[in-house]
Amino acid sequence: MSVATTSARGELRLWLAQRASAAVLALCVIVHLALITYAVRGGLSAADILARTRGSVGWLAFYLVFVAAVAVHAPIGVRTVVREMTPWRGRSLDLAAAAFGLFLALFGARAIWGLFR
Repeated sequence: MSVATTSARGELRLWLAQRASAAVLALCVIVHLALITYAVRGGLSAADILARTRGSVGWLAFYLVFVAAVAVHAPIGVRTVVREMTPWRGRSLDLAAAAFGLFLALFGARAIWGLFR
């Protein structure tokens, strides 16, 4: 297997991961915005919303999926933009994108845990 083939396969996998995560994000954003609309129209306060999310394994799971989709989707997009706009290429860019994804995952999960606990 040549380097070009491996690179093309890697790029295809990233492309597929970004499209799959976009589909998950689309669903999560729709649910999230619908909930915000429901909460605002229902006159719920921040305290009311927190009372409903605390200890809810269902909401914890939903928002963890949301964060996971963001942590996959955003770094791939940022990596693509950086490759198109700068001369930065190679393993260091891939590692920086992976680190950004890890950052998003960890801090997103931390924020969600604050809503759950």
